[in-house]
Amino acid sequence: MYAGLVTGLWAGLLSLVIYAIGRAAGVPFEVVASGTQTSTEVPWPLVALAPVVAALAAALISAVVRGRRHAGTIVFWVFSLLALVSLSGPLMQPSDITWSTRILLALMHVITWLLVVPQLARIVRDSEPGRSLDRHAHER
Repeated sequence: MYAGLVTGLWAGLLSLVIYAIGRAAGVPFEVVASGTQTSTEVPWPLVALAPVVAALAAALISAVVRGRRHAGTIVFWVFSLLALVSLSGPLMQPSDITWSTRILLALMHVITWLLVVPQLARIVRDSEPGRSLDRHAHER
């Protein structure tokens, strides 16, 4: 959970930086939420907190496979697939949503993936059966 919190906080901070730069450049950050027809502005607290919540949820779910064979590979690919699916949110917006908004929101998703998923996969991989024995054999 600690790794999820730390990586999520870093992803949230970097997403806020991207948001601030985008806002300064005039990017509207308006999206159409699923199930609605009108666009709304993405609030900055959501930009900061969504990566933290996603990372903590991923860490909690990763704990389920800790200690199993191929746990690191499972975590890496399952959460990579979920991250890819999450990209459909910003990229599949209606045509009246600017591409600058879509691209910057997608970049935030990618940054969150880059910081969270490989780290959680590495931690879980270290819990795989026989991993600690293999590591000590290489140190000798």
